Amino acid sequence: MMSCNLVLNRVAIFLCIVTYVVTGNTLSASYAYTVTSFYGILRMAVTMFFPQAITQFAETNVSVNRLKKFLLYEETTETDCIDLQKDEQKYGMNGTLPIGYKHSVGIHLNKASLKWIHSLPENTLNNITFEVNSKELVAIVGTVGAGKTTLLHAILKELPAQEGSIDIQGTVSYASQEPWLFGGSVRQNIVFGQPFDQKKYEEVIRVCSLERDLRLFPYGDRTLVGDRGVTLSGGQRARINLARAIYKDADIYLLDDPLSAVDTHVGKQLFDNCVCGYLKDKCVILVTHQLQYLRNVNKIYLLENGKIAASGSYSELQASESEFTKLLADSKEEEDEKSERRSKLLDKKEKEEDNAEAPTQEKEERGSGIISWSVYKSYLRAGGSWFKTITLCSAFVISQIVASSTDYFVTIWSNTEQWRSEHILNVNQIFTNITLNSTNNPTTESGESSQYFLSDILTDRNAIIIYSCLVCSTMLITVSRSIAFFRFCMTASTNLHNKMFEKIVYATMRFFNTNPPGRILNRFSKDIGAVDETLPITIVDTVQIGLTVLAISIVIGSLNPWIFLPTIIILTIFYCIRLVFLATSRDVKRVEAVTRSPMYTHLSASLQGLTTIRAFGAQEILKVEFDNYQDKYSAAFFMFLSANRTFGFWLDFHCIIYLCLVIVSILFIESEIFGGNVGLALTQSIGLTGMFQWGMRQWSELENQMTSVERIQEYTNINPEIDTVAKDPPKFWPEAGGIKFIKLCLKYSPDEPDVLKDLTFEIKPKEKVGIVGRTGAGKSSLIAALFRLTEIEGKILIDNLDTKGVPLHVLRSKISIIPQEPVLFSGTLRKNLDPFDEYNDEILWNALDEVELKSAVSDLPAGLDSKVSEGGSNFSVGQRQLLCLARAVIRNNKILVMDEATANVDPQTDGLIQNTIRRKFADCTVLTIAHRLHTIMDSDKVLVMDAGRVAEFDHPYILSQNSNGVFTGLVKQTGKAMAENLFSIAEETFKSSNN
Repeated sequence: MMSCNLVLNRVAIFLCIVTYVVTGNTLSASYAYTVTSFYGILRMAVTMFFPQAITQFAETNVSVNRLKKFLLYEETTETDCIDLQKDEQKYGMNGTLPIGYKHSVGIHLNKASLKWIHSLPENTLNNITFEVNSKELVAIVGTVGAGKTTLLHAILKELPAQEGSIDIQGTVSYASQEPWLFGGSVRQNIVFGQPFDQKKYEEVIRVCSLERDLRLFPYGDRTLVGDRGVTLSGGQRARINLARAIYKDADIYLLDDPLSAVDTHVGKQLFDNCVCGYLKDKCVILVTHQLQYLRNVNKIYLLENGKIAASGSYSELQASESEFTKLLADSKEEEDEKSERRSKLLDKKEKEEDNAEAPTQEKEERGSGIISWSVYKSYLRAGGSWFKTITLCSAFVISQIVASSTDYFVTIWSNTEQWRSEHILNVNQIFTNITLNSTNNPTTESGESSQYFLSDILTDRNAIIIYSCLVCSTMLITVSRSIAFFRFCMTASTNLHNKMFEKIVYATMRFFNTNPPGRILNRFSKDIGAVDETLPITIVDTVQIGLTVLAISIVIGSLNPWIFLPTIIILTIFYCIRLVFLATSRDVKRVEAVTRSPMYTHLSASLQGLTTIRAFGAQEILKVEFDNYQDKYSAAFFMFLSANRTFGFWLDFHCIIYLCLVIVSILFIESEIFGGNVGLALTQSIGLTGMFQWGMRQWSELENQMTSVERIQEYTNINPEIDTVAKDPPKFWPEAGGIKFIKLCLKYSPDEPDVLKDLTFEIKPKEKVGIVGRTGAGKSSLIAALFRLTEIEGKILIDNLDTKGVPLHVLRSKISIIPQEPVLFSGTLRKNLDPFDEYNDEILWNALDEVELKSAVSDLPAGLDSKVSEGGSNFSVGQRQLLCLARAVIRNNKILVMDEATANVDPQTDGLIQNTIRRKFADCTVLTIAHRLHTIMDSDKVLVMDAGRVAEFDHPYILSQNSNGVFTGLVKQTGKAMAENLFSIAEETFKSSNN
């Protein structure tokens, strides 16, 4: 914009003056500076405001259309009944229908067909007839992707019914399959806006098996869970998520597979104490893959491909001839005596914590004081070399010199024409006047002589040629400078972004555990956006206006040198005002940036848990909380704008004083001066008023905008993971896959206790090792140590090579993992399976076939090129886990780690996957973290962990011979029939391995 301001204004004046002269007129000072003043008035409007208005209008139009599209999306209905079969003509396919007949507490779906997206050709659920009455416990089972979670979402009115009716009678509470926690305390996540009842709260803690966990937490139930519960284990997140659901006093409870993320012992406690005990008088729908609990439910619904394949009681399904009955038969479970012991630790902890200081979330770092030179230096270095920077600065100076020369040439031209018109009558009189003037004012002799010389040389033709050359030079140099500056800024922004991204990618896990996503998103969105868009404009405004003001001051000073004195005084006043303004605005700008992060974090968390929020009717609570964050940000932003306007007012006030001084100084000049010089001084001074005010504001804004560079620099200086190894291991390492843990200790931060304590054991090559233990025992931490996600004490040897001597990227690429929370990236399915395009389609399809996903992917419209939504939300949790397993099958590394890899799949699919793992990874070392013991009973060894230590480590059959052992206790907790089955599997595996 400022480049256009520099060029277009002069081009317009050039065209007017040349046209005026060519048409036979004589250029006069009055005409030249009338035109200059006129275009000076229009300059900002034409060169800046009008183009900016067009740009902003286009951007506003796009934004309005996007908002319009968003606001026109179909909204969830608040009615109790949807019956589109009866009133299709009256209400249309997506109409909201009147409430039908009333039932007692319960759920009634009558031939309901539903789908997530109206434009999709097929329904997600088809012809569902589903009924749950008051005080009934109903289980929903089925294979991966059968539609179990979608059915719960239909009950929650998260997707519209295309056909049939849905009638919900009673209030609903919901526990999601993927635990959703926000960045508050444990208590805040459980209570979640409900009235706090101490007695009820303690009972919920007990039935959700959270007493022991709260005892171990540093601040009890006031411990901060971190964003998305990053400080907790998967089982702890699941139980807090469940506790929130049952703390709400509702009529209907929807529990989406809450038992999959906990071990067998805790799972049994949850089912007995919570589902069958605390909720015994409630209407409960339980989605589960834990078939051993189905004997205790009133009714079972089997979903298959979006349809109800079978329904009935346990005995009815057992009597049927369906394939599913084979699995049901194995789930027979005997009644165990229930413990009535109630821990008093919660009461004790509560009393202790009343006087304790509440924990607070780690605050975002904020700079203070003036912006250091290192920040400016980092930006300039990011743009290029020092030679490039100096060259660019020189281009700014040269372009301003040429532009000012263009203005000054108009003065010379008009003065020459004025002199010529005054002396045209008598050439001899010129010499007489020179003689007289030399007597009266010796200083004007050279001036008159130069005017005589110019009048002879500077004809209209020559003047037009010179003027044209100056204007063309101004255009050429300014455009070249603008292109160079644009590239410089783009390079600087790109390099800063890439450097920050690189540092984030290689940051330690502690960094992500202590910094919510909103903070990181704030740096990559608002701060990078400021460096991309606002900062370059501020820089060019500051530099160009500074050079223009300097040029104007020289012009005015050359007319009357005494004007330099008030100029210096005014500049000193301006600088003092700027210092006062910056002392406030700089820190306010930092506060504004910091208060923006919680908004992003809150919005991100709200979108992730939107289904839970709506199920709890907590929209208003979240809205009020967001408004509080928004108010804090708006207050800082408004204060910044107010300071800006105040600064501008005082600058304008002093600029007017300066303009008055210039005019008065011209009136009191005793010697004769040309009208062109007076016109130049006045027009430049008038232009100086607005320009100087804006320039000072932009100079101050430059330092304010550099806070974004300062914040980016903070992230470019974060400590990366320690990886000083430069030498790669042998090419085919690891060849065998043996792993040794020697005196291994691990802690997540220096001020926290060890999570893993002095672990020493060995896993031989090709061994299949199951890792079990109750929630929080350290199972996932063991995997974190293997991948060196945090620094460890002791040694981990893989094929006798210390992993500390292996580069991190090599170590992690040589170990495949299927995480507890499956990760899918936005993009295509192909890119998720093979991000580096290393394998052909045949290998990808074979891998999908191995994990029982080939048919599901084949049914997608684009197959392998089908889009994956953010976080893989268009796939079920079980399907996401299977896709992660397919990734491992494709890479075929010698070491495979499975962290609850099949926790969210049905037993039938689980059995097929286990067979795939035994077949595809027969020559690999496999570590399996499991809560469902049948997945690891045929392992070569089982590692039992307890409180970060090795409790037992041997073949499952050998461990089962110890009747008082920890592992034996875990097996027995599954029930008599299941335990006998598990022991027999272990015995058969042991005997076959020894033959």
